[in-house]
Amino acid sequence: MADSALPQTTPDSLASGRADALHRRGLMLILSSPSGAGKTTIAKRLLAHDPQIEASVSATTRPIRPGEVDGRDYHFVDRAEFDRMVEANEFYEWAEVFGNCYGTPKAHIRARLKEGGDTLFDIDWQGTQQLYQKAEADVVRVFILPPSIEELRRRLTGRGTDSAEVIAARMARAKAEISHWDGYDYVVVNDDVDACYAQICQILAAERLKRARQTGLIGFVRELTRA
Repeated sequence: MADSALPQTTPDSLASGRADALHRRGLMLILSSPSGAGKTTIAKRLLAHDPQIEASVSATTRPIRPGEVDGRDYHFVDRAEFDRMVEANEFYEWAEVFGNCYGTPKAHIRARLKEGGDTLFDIDWQGTQQLYQKAEADVVRVFILPPSIEELRRRLTGRGTDSAEVIAARMARAKAEISHWDGYDYVVVNDDVDACYAQICQILAAERLKRARQTGLIGFVRELTRA
């Protein structure tokens, strides 16, 4: 849990900071966790309260579903177009899952990085590795752990949507995913969702203020030191 002695950093408080008013390069924030550890809840809260970050929208070959919007939920493309994008190296990472292809297009994200906008990724450790290999300097990797395996099982069972067999399979997969925790820059234990959210906001604040990303500092410091 977050240290109660520390100020509770939130996206609203980040936006008001003087240093953040200087131009900076954006970043790519990855949140990974086993199912049930709270990643989706944290991601939704960040997207709802931080105007500087938006969710990555993947391209996919799977058919559009009722209620989905092209360009908001996914970029829906046919297999020929997806293969062309792969050949043209237009993806940061891509994979085929159950006969459908999914990939992260580069163009929009690269434009946001230059403009100082951040992009949030909800991907597993394999996608994280691919993304990091392609854009190491821009990537911030956060892994969210459950407080215990027992609590993770309780959360999955509490959903009431899966059979015992499905839950057993999810638990086995969760343990495999947890074994990759050391491939991340930050690891946060989600024993309290509010504290976990505050910690991730603190991580985001610190990463935004890194000197290498504060591209506006060069001109600012020159003005300060000008005779």
